[in-house]
Amino acid sequence: MARLAVKECATQIGKTVELAGWVDVRRDHGKLIFIDLRDETGVVQMVVTPKNGALYKEADRVRPEWVISVKGEVRARPEGMQNEKIATGSVEIGVTEFVVLNPAETPPFDIAGDGYDIGEEIRLEYRYLDLRRKRLQKNLRLRPEAVKIVRQFLGEQKFINIETPLLTKSTPEGSRDFLVPSRMQPGKFYALPQSPQQYKQLFMIGGFERYFQIARCIRDEDLRSDRAFEHTQIDIEMSFVTREDITRLVEEMIIKTAEHFGRTIKSKPFPVFTYSEAMEKYGADKFDMRTNEEKQQGILAYAWVVDFP
Repeated sequence: MARLAVKECATQIGKTVELAGWVDVRRDHGKLIFIDLRDETGVVQMVVTPKNGALYKEADRVRPEWVISVKGEVRARPEGMQNEKIATGSVEIGVTEFVVLNPAETPPFDIAGDGYDIGEEIRLEYRYLDLRRKRLQKNLRLRPEAVKIVRQFLGEQKFINIETPLLTKSTPEGSRDFLVPSRMQPGKFYALPQSPQQYKQLFMIGGFERYFQIARCIRDEDLRSDRAFEHTQIDIEMSFVTREDITRLVEEMIIKTAEHFGRTIKSKPFPVFTYSEAMEKYGADKFDMRTNEEKQQGILAYAWVVDFP
């Protein structure tokens, strides 16, 4: 029997399924033990009765975050006991087989919440536990989805995706290079790229008029709230174009990606400010045009700043 994803249980009423995952919650109601089983797709309620003594005894000792495997029959929950807040809230699993794959110690912090109230250092020390948090799961799943949309959009616009080397020659950039010693040439070093700058020029000269890359950029710079050793950028290069061609393309890409995730953009097309206008109106060339109410509503606001000195 193939293991089923938790979210699929809602359509399997009357069938026997095999599930595996983490114990999210365990509740003892006297003669009944309820266990909420969690995998990457969701949570489903399981019911264990004293009918099978050994199975009941095994279920009685489990605690949150234990890893278990179960088999059981999917059945509709009794009327009035359904949970509309979750996708599997209309069903439960009557457990017939139960195996503890791995017990777990009590976690050092609560995994159920957003985690904002927990110190950064302890969250990073137990990063593997923090990553089980719904908020972080959502964030990490959102990124590849956004990258997929960007790749599809640029592909439809006749761009070719070309990857460039990570070991390269040092070129003047805005920061310092991380260096990698060369085994074959003692005393000499490769640089890790701050951006794919020199390769862009090679491609353009070589006749690739539209190229892009989701590029990893590595810079040895002082760490600040908006600076890290590594970041990823959407790198786009176009030949025979004007500034307006570039802004139109990037604007369409941003709008398509943001609206895919249901986000509202304050102004379309994006307003355009000269550097002087931005400094006069906002006192900075990196500013936020939203009201406090719009920030609470999750509205996005983009603008172009042009004609830098």
